Amino acid sequence: MNTLIIIALLGVAAMMADALRFKKILLPLIVAGLLAALGFAVAAWNSNLSYYHEMVLFNNYSLAFSSLLIVVTLLWMIISKKYFSSSSNMAEHAALVLFVLTGAVIMTAFSDLSMFFVGLEILSISLYVLAASNKSELRSNEAGMKYFLMGSFATGFLLFGIALIYGTTATFNLAKIASSISISETAGNTPMFVYTGVILIMVGLLFKVSAAPFHFWAPDVYEGAPTIITAFMATVVKTAAFAAFYRLFSTCFHDLTGFWSHAMAVIAAITMLAGNILAVYQKSLKRMMAYSSIAHAGYMLMAIVAMNKISANAVFMYAAAYSVASMGMFALMQSMTDAGDESVDSLKGLSKNNKGVIVFLSALVLSMAGIPPMAGFFAKYYIFLGAIQSGYQWLTLVAVLSSLIGVYYYFRVIFVSLQDNTEGSGHTLNKGQWSLIIIASLISLAMGVLPGLLLTLSL
Repeated sequence: MNTLIIIALLGVAAMMADALRFKKILLPLIVAGLLAALGFAVAAWNSNLSYYHEMVLFNNYSLAFSSLLIVVTLLWMIISKKYFSSSSNMAEHAALVLFVLTGAVIMTAFSDLSMFFVGLEILSISLYVLAASNKSELRSNEAGMKYFLMGSFATGFLLFGIALIYGTTATFNLAKIASSISISETAGNTPMFVYTGVILIMVGLLFKVSAAPFHFWAPDVYEGAPTIITAFMATVVKTAAFAAFYRLFSTCFHDLTGFWSHAMAVIAAITMLAGNILAVYQKSLKRMMAYSSIAHAGYMLMAIVAMNKISANAVFMYAAAYSVASMGMFALMQSMTDAGDESVDSLKGLSKNNKGVIVFLSALVLSMAGIPPMAGFFAKYYIFLGAIQSGYQWLTLVAVLSSLIGVYYYFRVIFVSLQDNTEGSGHTLNKGQWSLIIIASLISLAMGVLPGLLLTLSL
């Protein structure tokens, strides 16, 4: 709970930075506060404490995901300095980012549907503003508006589903809802409103994680938002969404698995294929990463479909591997945005102008593509293992096929980077971007060499 309080207070402090005139020390203060929040999360391991009349539960699952969110945010801070220092709205932007993180932590720790909705809206409303934070750029304004309209529409589905579940079970508490559904399933008289509520909640969450066919907003929003905000959306926000998705369905609707799992499996298959196939045709690296993010959502959906004893750890492992590698890739993309060209072809000459970068960039690409010995390989392995154990061999075959498609467009980044730029000298990476690419690649390698460090966690 201390972790959540510290992050929320940091957000309030950021709002007051202009009035109290401590903007110059705001970023160091945020980093120190996030490190303190991370320390409290680690110290609370195995505590399993509930707060606010069982509305929030900090167990190992929520503590692990909260720690991951904080670590990824700290990595994100390495390349975010320019976004804050060059903006007259630095304090406001910092506050919004911290409120997104506050909502994300709540989404990993809720044990009540009302608290889940509060966390989701804290995250979403702040993110709508951040997506449109580049006010001088038309694409950013369009991204913010499109994200707001589509997000609000999806939230309506989610809230209607929650209302139906409450109407039939008379409670928002996850454990009590699960108990009520279990009793009605055993008696064979589960109300139709429960099934309807599950479908509506599933639709709302599938939108939030950009799963097909609810993915149509993601490429435009990812492309239009400032690159640094896109990096935050694709990692921290997606991790929080999947943490909430798995927590809700594994706790509340586990007894209804036979009802929703087959539909979810089909959606996961479509998401993986659509994301990877459409990514092949993208000329913009930013849009390619958007479709890649959609494909990775499909892989993580497999763990929710499997819903067995290794699923929680598999989701965590995959979220960690994907977020770290993606953050390194977005460091490269930030350098492209600074150079004014986000096309894949603009990477020509990169290896010549940035000696040694191709080694670390290749490590990130290997992890994103799921090739050993990087973390992405073992993350996919445990996702696939869980699906096979639950009898979804066909879904695993689809996942393997889509992964092979993904190898093509990921390796295209490396091939283009190795080519000489005949039209100019190409762009260079600054120290922050260099540092993040190196750190992300080393973490990905460490998680790949020692995957047991994450998989042995009792989530």
